[in-house]
Amino acid sequence: MKIGYDAKRAFLNFTGLGNYSRWLVSTLAQQYPENEYYLYTPKAKNSDRLGFLSVFTQIHAVAPRRNLFTAVWRTTGIIKNLKKDGIGVFHGLSHELPYGIPKSGIKTVVTMHDVISIRYPEYFDRISRAIYRVKLKYACRVADRIVSVSQHTKDDIVALLGTDPQKITVVYPNCHPSFLRVCSTEEKQAVLKKYKLPPEYILSVGTVEERKNQWVLINALTFYSDMKLVIVGKQTAYAAGIKKRMSKFQLNNQVMFVDNVHFDDLPAIYQAAKLFVYPSRYEGFGLPILEALKSGTAVIAAKGSCLEEAGGPDTLYFEPDDHIELAEKIHLVMNDPALRKNMIAKGTEYSLNFNDDKLAAEMMAVYNQVLNHA
Repeated sequence: MKIGYDAKRAFLNFTGLGNYSRWLVSTLAQQYPENEYYLYTPKAKNSDRLGFLSVFTQIHAVAPRRNLFTAVWRTTGIIKNLKKDGIGVFHGLSHELPYGIPKSGIKTVVTMHDVISIRYPEYFDRISRAIYRVKLKYACRVADRIVSVSQHTKDDIVALLGTDPQKITVVYPNCHPSFLRVCSTEEKQAVLKKYKLPPEYILSVGTVEERKNQWVLINALTFYSDMKLVIVGKQTAYAAGIKKRMSKFQLNNQVMFVDNVHFDDLPAIYQAAKLFVYPSRYEGFGLPILEALKSGTAVIAAKGSCLEEAGGPDTLYFEPDDHIELAEKIHLVMNDPALRKNMIAKGTEYSLNFNDDKLAAEMMAVYNQVLNHA
């Protein structure tokens, strides 16, 4: 089987969508080496995160011959390359499919990570909302099969885009295998020293933006005078309001923002944390929760989207606007060693549901289904 991918984010994005793309392609290549995998990207970018390209000879990177009009190539021109390469199934890894691809006869799959731009349009400017809506609706309409990264996202696709639920298959993502490796005490201490982190801290990972809702975490921290919080992620304009709030309540010495963390250092940062808190209002899946569980860290997360699917029944959850409830649950976990130990054990057990063998088989079943459907 020859499988093509819209791999722009695999090459150019080194957070959520890029992580998903690299994980999926490398996992499928490892589990199903008999197939050929073609990664179509408007341009390539050297990164140690792309090392798998040299490991698997059955993965081929394809870029346009000219650097001009790469957006047009990705939107429509790519179809010529797909035909030339004899692609049987083309998989749009991040909400999009090329325009006109139904006429090519090539079977299509699209992964839908979320419908944030429709569910929470206030987080986007008007032009971005319009573009996202057009792309989402088109991809869902023309795809032979839609892959949703969670049941919650599937439900939103059905409710907000009117898509037939029978057309959608839920295939969960997995995190990088590095989060399974147990870091030594020396490794953790070296990483803490590198980023000047405190010896004990609560951790939160994610872009500092309104949807991620770090505000509620800062408000919860006002109940504590000695608890340290480390927030790992790129800062947006939203961070200025957070820092103003911190100054008002004299929390500057308790909260530390860290961006540009090397990916290889993240497992040690997770494993050194006493607790992981993910307060996001809305996610497609919530991969940092799974990273924390596989790192052996207790998790508290917000209710209301798909985070219960990522965290399982033994993660603690709170209403995303209720900083008092969050503060109480932080206190509970930090002051009850037996509870924390049980949450770690049960969370680790739950994380075993997300394994590469199972998830790769589910994705390959989707490909075979679209190929064999008349």
